[in-house]
Amino acid sequence: MPKNEEVLQQIVDILKPKVSKDGLEVTAELDLVNDLGLDSLKVMEILEDLEDTFDISIPINILPGIRTVGDLVAEIQKLSDDK
Repeated sequence: MPKNEEVLQQIVDILKPKVSKDGLEVTAELDLVNDLGLDSLKVMEILEDLEDTFDISIPINILPGIRTVGDLVAEIQKLSDDK
């Protein structure tokens, strides 16, 4: 069971190459769409990467509740704990 800080770091590592804003530090408070400029295709690519990294399945129905990087960390942590 990974810790929140470890999950956050792995998510940041996955997000960095997909974020189009240079010099932006990815933090838990940033909004995935508004702050990071991610479109739906990039979000799906990120979800695939996260599923592979954490060896989990992310249900599509939780996506509307995920707005920030922190929300994503919480959901990944929860899904990892449930397996």
